Amino acid sequence: MRALAHSLSVAVLALGLLALPRAGATAQEFGDAEAGRDFAREVCATCHAVEGGDSVSPHPAAPTFRAVADVPGMTAMALFVILRNPHRQMPDLILTRDELHDVAAYILTLKGRD
Repeated sequence: MRALAHSLSVAVLALGLLALPRAGATAQEFGDAEAGRDFAREVCATCHAVEGGDSVSPHPAAPTFRAVADVPGMTAMALFVILRNPHRQMPDLILTRDELHDVAAYILTLKGRD
């Protein structure tokens, strides 16, 4: 019985790891950054500065997309979690899987830009 439980744990862990983006994956491998930028301009720009050169968001409490991208350790998976969970001051947005991947891909293109 213990061996079966261990085997199931290993299988669940392996499946979970397969669902994660590869460590060297680029934005284009999990979403369309251009579509994400277009979506962000339409939906997110009311509160967030979505362009890479923007330094201040329209809503003072909303971080710029570039600031989000530059959070140490920010990954696609972290963005998926952030965008899927409600925030106190953020409206409940229900993004499709493609929208979620596209916005995450776009945000990650802003990482480290000057």
